[in-house]
Amino acid sequence: MTRRVDVAGLDEVAPGTMKMVQVDATGILLVNLAGRVRAMQGICSHEYFELDMGFLTGDSLTCALHLSRFDLDTGEALDPPAELPLAMYPVVVEGGRIILELPEGPIPVNE
Repeated sequence: MTRRVDVAGLDEVAPGTMKMVQVDATGILLVNLAGRVRAMQGICSHEYFELDMGFLTGDSLTCALHLSRFDLDTGEALDPPAELPLAMYPVVVEGGRIILELPEGPIPVNE
């Protein structure tokens, strides 16, 4: 079963930007790439570091701590030292609001 969680207005995440939101004390990073919003775990899968401190490059996100890159479509780790992908979460935009479709219970993250 899934639950729908309204996390932000679309106007809060302009194209080419990102925003960290909290759901059940879990950081989730919203990224607007060319008008398409993606949601992923907000903490690097290699070592605890908030990914909203990183930077966007093309279709990837780079963690500022050790420069691991992650694919924004799949969450896959593209560069070491990260090996585990980022957990990705389904996103729906309705009425100008960003809604996440999350599983019931704990939000899955890769650590």
